[in-house]
Amino acid sequence: MAEQVTLADVAHWAGVSLATASRALHGAGGRTVRPDLRARVLAAAAELDYSPNANAQAIVRGSTSTVGLVVQDLGDPTGAAVAAGVMAAASERDLIVTVAATGFDPALQIRHVEALRRQRARAIILAGARFADPETTDRLADELRGYGVGGGGLAVIGRPGLPAPTVVTDDVGGSRRLALALHGLGYRRFAVLTGPEDLLTAEDRVSGFLDGLAAVGTTVPDEDVLSAAVTRDGGYAAMTELLDREEIGNGTGTGTGSDGKLLVFAVSDTMAVGAMAAARDRNIRIGPDLALAGFGDTPALRDVRPGLSTVRLPLVDLGRWAVDLALPGHERPGSSADPEAPPLMSTPADVVLRESTPPVPG
Repeated sequence: MAEQVTLADVAHWAGVSLATASRALHGAGGRTVRPDLRARVLAAAAELDYSPNANAQAIVRGSTSTVGLVVQDLGDPTGAAVAAGVMAAASERDLIVTVAATGFDPALQIRHVEALRRQRARAIILAGARFADPETTDRLADELRGYGVGGGGLAVIGRPGLPAPTVVTDDVGGSRRLALALHGLGYRRFAVLTGPEDLLTAEDRVSGFLDGLAAVGTTVPDEDVLSAAVTRDGGYAAMTELLDREEIGNGTGTGTGSDGKLLVFAVSDTMAVGAMAAARDRNIRIGPDLALAGFGDTPALRDVRPGLSTVRLPLVDLGRWAVDLALPGHERPGSSADPEAPPLMSTPADVVLRESTPPVPG
């Protein structure tokens, strides 16, 4: 295999010093190079098919051409949609994206941020899950703070309170508006499928949903709030547990609504899809027999039948906006009252009603 051409080879071929070749190709040292010398260096690089080393350029410039995205799960439609937005915005800036998936492991989030710091990523976008773990959150904040002080671009999606510009999703308000809309359709009997206790995003959505119901005099019994992994399989398991103790089918469920129909709210569309599969496996029809709603409006819902009622988040745009916040020269939209605080960009969370929650006959 042929030896890799080095910067020294280019300098020798062009008849210039190593420093001049570096300045001509990479802008090192902040000094300009005479046009004739630069032309000789570029010609030599083309003749030798020189490919600069990315790590070496990072040392010269202080960063690579990489945006690091730390996301919960690329296999989940929510994470995939956010990643698509990040990649599109990065591509427009001639940057590439490195993706690290953390699952539901807060310590792994920290390790990935540490690794991206060492690799001198141009920017870090954090879109992982938010946990009720003060010690881990403090450690993550320290890592982000250190990276930002060193000149790295930062943005966080859905995690206010960290020392970084943040795209805030209205989880509480969106789920509250969903509860009110479903009550307006005539539903009076509800169950909730949520995530683990320490998953704050799920907790916010449950809190908003229950608050909306409370505002119209409706409550959900504690035993009808079921916890599971915020995955398709978690939704399937939680719905199976619920159906094991319910009499549902052909509109014969019991309850206080005019036809007793139960409505199940899942804190993510992914959980809702699993719940839908569990109902289907028992020949329970979503819509006529059992109502179901989710949260997120992921692109995958286009192929789900019946159409799933949900709360729409602009998932692809979340990724785009995060890149806008992270990279130098961005406009900083937001409403932070403290000019020294990292900017906050609030995003809409709109209720979308579909066939999975038909109006209850009055």
